[in-house]
Amino acid sequence: MSEINNIANRVTLARILLIPVFLVVLLGEWPQFITPSAFWTVAKPWIAAVIFALVAATDAVDGYLARSRNEVTTFGKFIDPLADKLLVTAALVALVDLDALPSWIALVIISRELIVSGLRMVAVAEGKVIAASHFGKVKTILQIVAIIAFIVKDSPLTWRVAGSAAAAALTWGSWLVMTAALLLTIFSMIDYFYHARDIITGPWSGKPDAG
Repeated sequence: MSEINNIANRVTLARILLIPVFLVVLLGEWPQFITPSAFWTVAKPWIAAVIFALVAATDAVDGYLARSRNEVTTFGKFIDPLADKLLVTAALVALVDLDALPSWIALVIISRELIVSGLRMVAVAEGKVIAASHFGKVKTILQIVAIIAFIVKDSPLTWRVAGSAAAAALTWGSWLVMTAALLLTIFSMIDYFYHARDIITGPWSGKPDAG
């Protein structure tokens, strides 16, 4: 069986393919000949949040399937974290586009992911592996919870169903979780650099350029 055809990797690929669906629902960028109903206009943030939560939850599913079926593959090790980063990045950019999130927060989180990914590539080139830390895993969970909260906190449906007091509490809570996620994002990056200090400082393998 090829690496792409095993069930765990199929779940991961499905997660990537569902990202555009999530974005279309959240941003509501429908063709002009489609007129959304009033219910859809009000409920779409919650529908988008449910889709995002389900897509994010597949991360645990494909990991379990890969381990339980002994189908951990090189392709899976590459595509699984990439799918997570694409999902979180897409959600953050969409929230910025909706003016629901300051752009600098998205920039910090996305920059961290790019920097750590680059660091891992350097480690692989040196024949070393930087294991995912517990800080990174908690960071991802906090980011997902914060994104879901930010998607629904300003929804008219939230204010109608929950009431002004609960909706206001959700707004405060969403900012608290996002702040915690942002701080842990920075701290986990520092932790990665600490554990990769030997790789950063060298000496590096590789052949010298011919002079």
